[in-house]
Amino acid sequence: MKELLNHPLIQGYIESNNFGRLLGMNFNILDHGVVIYSMLITKSHLATPIAAHGGSIAALIDASMGVCALSEVILDNKVVSTIELKMSFIAPAVLGDTMMAKANIVKSGKRLLIVEGEIRNQNDKLIAIASGTFNAYPSDKAGFVK
Repeated sequence: MKELLNHPLIQGYIESNNFGRLLGMNFNILDHGVVIYSMLITKSHLATPIAAHGGSIAALIDASMGVCALSEVILDNKVVSTIELKMSFIAPAVLGDTMMAKANIVKSGKRLLIVEGEIRNQNDKLIAIASGTFNAYPSDKAGFVK
């Protein structure tokens, strides 16, 4: 969805998301409420000599579900914040793996959105699953200019 990727709020998110750049995360919006985020596991993600720190995996799935929720409310000039995140780690992500996080909307209300996501590696191995609740609010409260 090129029009969503070019939306000023998405461009503002890309420009201001220093944390995502630090971890090497990239995303694509497939449709309203459907997002894929990716991240290559490098040495900077590791907690052991070969396995990624769970925090980097949690950050990837939170980001994917957050942008998924954002893509659902963006046309109302709203942004989102994570209220609740439940995550289950299924298998380790190891050095050199490419993580692909997919997220989709379960329920969208006026202020709250329920999102689910999963992360798989380049071999389609399930790494983690998650669900989250997101709060939608006016973009100017997050520092974005209308």
